Amino acid sequence: MRVNLFDYDLPTELIAQQPLAERSASRMLVLHRDDGAIEHRRFTDLTEYLAAQDCVVINQTRVIPARLLGQRSTGGQVELLLLEPLGNGRWQVLVRSTGRLEMGERIDFSGEITATIEEELSQGRGVVKLECPDELMTALSRVGLTPLPPYIRRDQQPPNEASSQQQIQEASDRDRYQTVYAQEPGAVAAPTAGLHFDEEMLQRLAAGDVEIARITLHVGLGTFQPVRVESIEEHQMDVERYQITAEAAQAINACRADGGRIVAVGTTVVRTLETVADDSGQIAADNGETSLFIYPGYQFCAVDMLLTNFHLPRSTLLMLVSAFAGREQVLAAYQEAVSRRYRFYSYGDCMLII
Repeated sequence: MRVNLFDYDLPTELIAQQPLAERSASRMLVLHRDDGAIEHRRFTDLTEYLAAQDCVVINQTRVIPARLLGQRSTGGQVELLLLEPLGNGRWQVLVRSTGRLEMGERIDFSGEITATIEEELSQGRGVVKLECPDELMTALSRVGLTPLPPYIRRDQQPPNEASSQQQIQEASDRDRYQTVYAQEPGAVAAPTAGLHFDEEMLQRLAAGDVEIARITLHVGLGTFQPVRVESIEEHQMDVERYQITAEAAQAINACRADGGRIVAVGTTVVRTLETVADDSGQIAADNGETSLFIYPGYQFCAVDMLLTNFHLPRSTLLMLVSAFAGREQVLAAYQEAVSRRYRFYSYGDCMLII
């Protein structure tokens, strides 16, 4: 199947640059898989599509301030995006710099973190050794920046060089590019379907006897990497770490046994559940890694409904959604969303597929 089958036109002005003042104020396009019917609703209407004994599965990963801006000893600029911890202070990173970095070179980040270049990988990736006087996450909270996707335009600067307006914007992004239920640090991108939830919605779900199961998948850069091959079957997903506790597995399996529906909040939840599910949809507690790539033709075992944001053309996320609801129906829904001026991507509106 060719990548260009997942193209669509999107006016630039529909790419949301800021979140709405209220998390739950987003619009919600509802797509019915059985006949392609579309409804235009609000996210606050979500509970109207759920019933007692349904199970809403959320990803409680926490985005870390994974973007570091620093300087070489020569004065050149270096940007690191922390991707994956490798142990003993070593991290796989995405590197951008003025000039090629040398093996063993040390980069300073605001006098708080030092990175030593240890290995050069392909496609701008490398391995560095990070050193800091504090625990790393504490240091990152001071000098790291929110790893926003490139389509959200920001003039980010190191905290000790940022203007007051830049500091205000960074504080806002650090709060809003994070779900209200984020617990486990480790993601370098937000599970954006969860950004619409506020505490009131979580309480409404509980009041309606809708189960909430919490799993973790640490979203990595691979989720958003472009598909660089013409045939999607040749694309390889990066590995991402996940954890499903015994409590979460029990809640999901009990829901299915009672005739309830499994509602995945985001593509990260879909990939995690489909990774561990057996043919009957039973979920096992597990701690592992997944590189599952879901595209049209995939047979779903674990998920009955999907809440998701609108995704980039040609992206693996759009391919997953197309596998769940049909490519032509999904692209028709996207065209409808464009015509109705929905807000797209991370800070944008959402789509419920039932």
